[in-house]
Amino acid sequence: MRLAIVAKVLALVGAVVSLSMIWPLIWALCDGTPDRRPFLLSIVAGLLLSAGLFMAGGGSSVRELGTREAFAVVTFSWIVASVVGGLPFLLAGTVPNFTDAFFEAMSGFSTTGASVLTDIEVHPRGILFWRGLTHWLGGMGIIVLSLAVLPFLGVGGMELYRAEVPGPIQEKLTPRVQQTALLLWGVYLLFSFLEMIALMLGGLDLFEALTHTFATMATGGFSTLNGSVGQYGSAYIDGVVTFFMFLAGANFVLHYRLLRGDLKAWWRDGEFRFYLGLTLVATATITLFLLWRRNYASPVEALRYASFQVVSIVTTTGFVTADYELWPVYAQVALFFLMFVGGCGGSTGGGMKNVRIMIVLRQVYGECRRLLHPQAVVPLRVGGSVVNRDVVAAVSAFVIAYLGLFALFSLVMAGLGLDVTTALSSVAATLGNIGPGLGGVGPSHNYAFVPSAGKWVLSFCMLLGRLELFTVLLLFFPETWRR
Repeated sequence: MRLAIVAKVLALVGAVVSLSMIWPLIWALCDGTPDRRPFLLSIVAGLLLSAGLFMAGGGSSVRELGTREAFAVVTFSWIVASVVGGLPFLLAGTVPNFTDAFFEAMSGFSTTGASVLTDIEVHPRGILFWRGLTHWLGGMGIIVLSLAVLPFLGVGGMELYRAEVPGPIQEKLTPRVQQTALLLWGVYLLFSFLEMIALMLGGLDLFEALTHTFATMATGGFSTLNGSVGQYGSAYIDGVVTFFMFLAGANFVLHYRLLRGDLKAWWRDGEFRFYLGLTLVATATITLFLLWRRNYASPVEALRYASFQVVSIVTTTGFVTADYELWPVYAQVALFFLMFVGGCGGSTGGGMKNVRIMIVLRQVYGECRRLLHPQAVVPLRVGGSVVNRDVVAAVSAFVIAYLGLFALFSLVMAGLGLDVTTALSSVAATLGNIGPGLGGVGPSHNYAFVPSAGKWVLSFCMLLGRLELFTVLLLFFPETWRR
C-alpha cells in the first residue's frame, strides 16, 4: 500500500468538498445569517487539511494508483468528506458535539438521511442547503465526480471506478472512465434540473425545490421541513417526488440509453422489470391492507400514500408523507423487508440491490431443479444472459456478509440499550442507507437519543452500506496494507 498516493488523492477529495461549501455560503451571505462565519472557517480548515494531505503525498504520482490504493482512497474519501463536511454543523452550533456532526455529515454523503436534528426548521438556509448538498454530492459519488472533473487521475481511474460504483457488475458506457463519469453526471444533472422545475411548478420556491431535488435524486431523504414531504400536503408534490425517486432507484446506464433513443432500454433489462414488479406488488398489497383496515377513506388516497412510501423505502430515499407505524402490521413488515432490497445496480440507491436478489432467487430455483434432474445443466440467467459463476459466488458472499453484519450490529445496538425493534431497524436503515426505520427511529422520530457509541456504530454501518461492504472490509485484512 503506497499511502503517499492515497493521501494525495484524498487531498483532491477534501478540496472538492471544501470548495462545495461556497454554494451554501452564498445562501448564508444573501440571508445575512450567522452561519456565514462557520462556512468560511470550514472552507479554510478543509483546504488546510487538503494541503496537509497533498504535502504528505510528496512527489508521488496519482497515475501509479493501484487496486489496493483505490480501495483505501474510496473508503477514506467518505471519512474525509464527513470530517470536513461536518465542520459547519459543529461550528454553527447546529449540533452539540463532533460525534453528531460526523453522524449528520456521514448520513448526508452516504445518502442515508438519518438525522440527529430534532427541529430542522429553526436552522438557517445555508446550513440546510449544505445538508441537502451533501446528499447530492454523495449520490452519484464523490469519486465519480472526481473522475469527471479531474481527468489527470489517468491510469488509476478504472481502479477507483471499480471500487466506488455500486452493484455486482460495473458497466462502462465508453472505453474511457472519465467520459463514462461525465455521461453519468450529465444524466444526474438533467434529471435534477427537471425535478427542480417540476417542484417549482407545484409551488415550491427555489430553495425548497433544490434541497428536495438533492435529496430525491441522491435517494437521501433530508428535508428542510420537520414533517418531511408530507408537510406540503400536496398530491402533486407527492407524485413528482415519487416519480423521480423511482428513476433514481433505477440504473442510470438505462436512463442514458433511453435518452439516446433506445426506447426499450428499461423493459429489456431484467433487473428493471424485477424492480418495477416488486414496487407494484408491494404498493398494491399495502394499499389493499390500508383500505381493509380503514386507514384511509378512498382507494386513491390509500394508493397515494402507499405508493410514495413503498418507492421511498425500496429506493432507500427515506422521505415520509405518513407515519407508517400507524399502518397495519403487514405494511410495516413489508416496508422493513423492502429496506434490505434497495434500488438497482448502477443507481444512487442503497440496500442489497435488486440484481443480487434476482441472482439469489435464480440460484435457489436452479438448485431445486438440479435436485429433481441431477444430470441436467441449469445455467443461471438474468435478463436473458448467463451469469458467470464468479459473479454468483460474489453475490452469495455479499448476501451472507450483509445479513451477518446486520445481525452483529443489531446485537451491538441492543447491547447499548435500544429495544428490539429500534435496534433491528436502526441497523437495517443505516446499513441500507435508508434513514427512518421503526420504533425509536421511526418516521416521527430521529437518531438524537442514540448513545454516542451507537452513533459511531451506525455511522460505520452507513459507510459499509454506501460502499457495499467489501470495499471497507478489505481494509481490515493485513495483506491489504503490505507492499
